[in-house]
Amino acid sequence: MEVDSFRFLSPVVRRYYQLSRVEKELPVPFTPLRRPVRESRFGLVTSGGLYHRGHDRPFDADRERREPAWGDPGFRVLPVDMDPADVGVSHLHINARGVLADMNVLLPVQRFSELAAEGRVGGVAPHAYSFMGYQGFPADLRGWKETHGPAVRDALLAEQVDCVLLSTA
Repeated sequence: MEVDSFRFLSPVVRRYYQLSRVEKELPVPFTPLRRPVRESRFGLVTSGGLYHRGHDRPFDADRERREPAWGDPGFRVLPVDMDPADVGVSHLHINARGVLADMNVLLPVQRFSELAAEGRVGGVAPHAYSFMGYQGFPADLRGWKETHGPAVRDALLAEQVDCVLLSTA
């Protein structure tokens, strides 16, 4: 399935984004895995704007509609054993239908639990973390770099995660 990141935006805003140049930050950081995958505990992180309905507030899509060059930099903590029916999606740049039908499309907690039960991975952390991947245009990553990213890193380390699977919307 091809993803159209601009599908749900107004034609004027869509065109602005498509014509703008964005400089990428390189190099991309990489840390080699310290143990075999079958012994590694995984943390799951998504940029799909998922939240736990009835427990968390959605990402601030209303503000993004008013200010299209802004994106909610916060994150949500999702218990990996949550009922998939309780997953909400708050992201203006993706079609949420597939994720709402099967959250494993974007956050494969059930698939990783199966892999752990089969001994193919060492385990899964008790919580997954969700960001709303759109951070404005041009992207303002200060919230991720200075506040929310370090908070999620610290939470993953506290859950003794060896590696992280990042699924992007």
